[in-house]
Amino acid sequence: MNLKKFILHRILLSIVVIFGLSIVIFTIARVVPGDPARMALGATATQEALENFRAENHLNDSLPVQYFYWITGVLHGDFGKSTVTNRAVAKDILEFLPATIEIVFFSTLLLILGTIFVGKMAAKYKNTVIDGILRVFSYAGVAMPGFVVAILLLLLFGYVWQIIPVFGRLSPGINPPTQITGLYVLDALLTGRPGVAWNAFLHILIPSVSLALGGMFQDARLLRNAMVENSSKDYLAAMKGYGVPEKKINNKYLLKPSLIPAVSCMGMDIASLMGNAFLIETIFSWPGISKYGLTAMLSKDLNAISGVIMVFGFVFVVVNIVVDVVVAYLDPRIRLGGGN
Repeated sequence: MNLKKFILHRILLSIVVIFGLSIVIFTIARVVPGDPARMALGATATQEALENFRAENHLNDSLPVQYFYWITGVLHGDFGKSTVTNRAVAKDILEFLPATIEIVFFSTLLLILGTIFVGKMAAKYKNTVIDGILRVFSYAGVAMPGFVVAILLLLLFGYVWQIIPVFGRLSPGINPPTQITGLYVLDALLTGRPGVAWNAFLHILIPSVSLALGGMFQDARLLRNAMVENSSKDYLAAMKGYGVPEKKINNKYLLKPSLIPAVSCMGMDIASLMGNAFLIETIFSWPGISKYGLTAMLSKDLNAISGVIMVFGFVFVVVNIVVDVVVAYLDPRIRLGGGN
């Protein structure tokens, strides 16, 4: 199976997964206790308003008919109306999603670069003091929840040292850049405001570290173990015997196959970043979609909950496709084996 067929195979499987997710979300939203119309309009709504709402949203029809109308709306970007913001859920998602994408993007960069750097360092200095220190951080990163790390960093940098801003996306008195992508750092650079871009980056730094730190040390440990195991392979000894530079051996022939288990784990961590961001966004007052989804859950806003979960599911599927392609590139046996 060539790479194009492998990618197509993964995309088709992902469509099935998204379809199944939509059925689960719709079913849960319909079977939860309470009248959807009453939950949407509130306790003071008149009977006439309730009946009109049920008719407009096809709540009087059978569940398959309701699902057909709902999924048709979702495919057209219509998730219904939020009972909290009183706006279209799609509009809310477009407003809050860029903030979460920005923090997840920087967390992903930190996770990937940190994993490779720490993993290579631990493998290079295996069974030394450096390896021991990194092992301790690895165990602490795995055992310590992300929100605990966030609170510790918040106390250190927000109150003890006060050298990096920790709340919101920009400091008070700084106007947001003209919206192009919704990503403040990128928009500020595109509009010629490097000072605003730097300020936005400083605000992202601590939340991103809090979100990525645990996964980074865990994945780095996997990379370290794989590199130590692969370093004793015969083909590496043969390359050394042929005089291939050690740097080239380590960076190309040792690192590449050793990345496979770490990349698989990193993919799961990256896909989970958006869902795990709700506590980080709450702690650092970050106006993202994860915080919006948490508010929707606490308010029983079914349309908003469904919309947020569908977005998270889509992101998770896309990240997994990318990870599958990367792993297939690193290990051609996977795609040549028929994608199994």
